[in-house]
Amino acid sequence: MPIVTIQVTREGTTPGSASVTAEEKAALIKGSSELLRDVLGKPLEATFVVIEEVDTDNWGWGGLPVQEFRRRRTNQTG
Repeated sequence: MPIVTIQVTREGTTPGSASVTAEEKAALIKGSSELLRDVLGKPLEATFVVIEEVDTDNWGWGGLPVQEFRRRRTNQTG
């Protein structure tokens, strides 16, 4: 029984969106399950997919909270 965990940032994929949509999550679940079926021969009904949304204040990059890292990078290129 495979268990797939997908972590995505809670930023959404379109401007003004605060999370991944239900439709996007359904597509991730379907695609992950089909990949395991096609590659490993695992039946769809035996595959569990967990999607975890991570708030932007709960992760970092380059030794900084992600928002600060992005701000600094924008200032360097702008």
